[in-house]
Amino acid sequence: MKDAFGAPQSLLLLGGTSAIGLATARRLIARRTRTVWLAGRPSPELAEAAGSLRALGAEVYVVPFDALDTEAHAERLGRVFAEGDVDLVLLAFGVLGDQARDESDPAAAVRVAQTNYTGAVSAGLVCAGALQAQGHGSLVVLSSVAGERGRRADFIYGSSKAGLDVFAQGLGDALHGTGVHVMVVRPGFVRSARTAGRPEAPLATTPEAVAGAIELGLRRRSETVWVPGPLRLVASALRHVPRPLHRRLPV
Repeated sequence: MKDAFGAPQSLLLLGGTSAIGLATARRLIARRTRTVWLAGRPSPELAEAAGSLRALGAEVYVVPFDALDTEAHAERLGRVFAEGDVDLVLLAFGVLGDQARDESDPAAAVRVAQTNYTGAVSAGLVCAGALQAQGHGSLVVLSSVAGERGRRADFIYGSSKAGLDVFAQGLGDALHGTGVHVMVVRPGFVRSARTAGRPEAPLATTPEAVAGAIELGLRRRSETVWVPGPLRLVASALRHVPRPLHRRLPV
């Protein structure tokens, strides 16, 4: 259960090497989160992430998890919930893909869609069911401003995030009144290792800033969080730009 300060005492991070996910974990550990499960494909990076969080004073466990292996999700994630209640699940895995390559390689495009959408639907439903069974908890889903409207520059990635965003919104409505809180987070361009070398968009942010917004959103029981906040207005304006004009915008 959450402690007297309102912070979750336990966290399941789906995407155990996610820069945003780890920044959030560090922030929550500083606010008394004591148990963290890092779910991801076994790798030196995952082991290093676990060690860095242990150094902050948390008990950290590594859970083998592959977004594409949906048949194993119920069993693998079920083991975590069998150990005790989980206060917060942060769904933070995903791949950007390479738009130019993926357009000419349908199999690569499908992998982006399966990771970002199909894998997230599977893991999200498994965790939502477990949270509902325990009667409390939050599910935070990392979406993206890229899902707000199709753009020439990243429509494969954007479409996968659009699907995920709608799924998470509907799941939140389905769980309303059960004690389970679903929050959708829509960051803009995030400066991190996986975006290194890519053109930076206006209103770019950092993993630490997104983590701060997640923490604030949890305290407020928000359903949707934009990072940074002004992106909400930008996205609303772009949503209504006529398509012929939108095609010519440098977005």
